Amino acid sequence: MARRPRHLSAEDRALWKKVTDSTERMHAATRPLTELPTTKPAPASRKPHPKSRPPAFQIGQRAQPNAQPHDLAPSLSNSVASQPVSMDRKIFGKMKKGRLSPEARIDLHGMTIAQAHPVLVRFILDAAAADRRLVLVITGKGKHRDDGGPIPVRHGVLRHQVPHWLNTMPLKQYVLQISEAHLKHGGQGAYYVYLRRRR
Repeated sequence: MARRPRHLSAEDRALWKKVTDSTERMHAATRPLTELPTTKPAPASRKPHPKSRPPAFQIGQRAQPNAQPHDLAPSLSNSVASQPVSMDRKIFGKMKKGRLSPEARIDLHGMTIAQAHPVLVRFILDAAAADRRLVLVITGKGKHRDDGGPIPVRHGVLRHQVPHWLNTMPLKQYVLQISEAHLKHGGQGAYYVYLRRRR
């Protein structure tokens, strides 16, 4: 905070003169010691010219529109559906419409990730060994639960994990195609897994 300049009274000036007369300078000075410090007059406040107003401004007027949405990960349905068709398209169409019957099925819902993974691996390896082509993996849609913690809990953990497990070793070498099941076979809570032929 700036100090306001003090004006000396006549008594203060006389006292200051006595002090300066009784002192000796240590170094040569360019101005006499008896001069009193002068106060600078306060600068006159400048008023803005009435015609020089700043241009109108609105917050964000120069911001570029964001072309990219903020959705960082595609939905599970979109990511599974966007996989290229690796099998015969005619059979794939029948499978998607629920016209093919799965030769085997496994129900994983109610299991934890630690329980479900080895069960799924054993099921796919057994189905491939038995030369089955179409199997159904039921994951359930998952319960929506949020314990209020700082890290969000993913809805339907097994639904998200099963496609990942099927696309990684050791199952990847046996799986030809993964697709969401038709409504009569479980819809979003199940996957068709089309296996490769044994060589």
